[in-house]
Amino acid sequence: MSALARLGSTQQRLLRQLLMASEGCSVEELCERLHISHNAVRQHLSAMLARDYVERGQARATGGRPQARFRLTENGRGLFPRNYGLLSAALLDKLRERYGTAVLEEMLQDLGRSLGSHEVPLPPEASHDDVVRQLASQLDALGYEAVVARHGQEQQVEAFNCVFHALARSVPQVCKFDLAYMEAASGRRIHHMECIIRGGHVCRFRIGEVKR
Repeated sequence: MSALARLGSTQQRLLRQLLMASEGCSVEELCERLHISHNAVRQHLSAMLARDYVERGQARATGGRPQARFRLTENGRGLFPRNYGLLSAALLDKLRERYGTAVLEEMLQDLGRSLGSHEVPLPPEASHDDVVRQLASQLDALGYEAVVARHGQEQQVEAFNCVFHALARSVPQVCKFDLAYMEAASGRRIHHMECIIRGGHVCRFRIGEVKR
């Protein structure tokens, strides 16, 4: 069950009203739209403020006492579903259809390199284990649930959450983004040893030599 569905019906209706109001709503406006009392609106707003779904916006002058306005926070907007995966898959399918698989892979690699270049790689003389730890930390910050794990005599990076999981099933070329990002971020060659999409338990990466 989604977080939105766990809320009461009146709170859901209140949040939907705020979703449609770019400048927020006053208590009076919410009373009119929801057909409930001022006290009820204030109680629901207090609950939503406590959960960080709603925040106070800029008051609007009315000729008398300025009316406080309320609007959704980023957390509040996050309650509403967004079909990023569906749209991304449709976009990548269209690009692959128009330009071919090779060009799509090149685009994804360019994107990965571009984003990875914003990271500061450790110098060539840094130890292998330090590089692995930094890369795991960078991937973890992106939502990959990445950790350092020993395989044989060396440390490798394991990622338990493929952020492109659903997308990669239909467009496996997105893995090229991961590898390009990691190579740019670390300044090292990256070897994809295990992949969740191909039946692995994790996505596992071995860090190789410094890129020249």
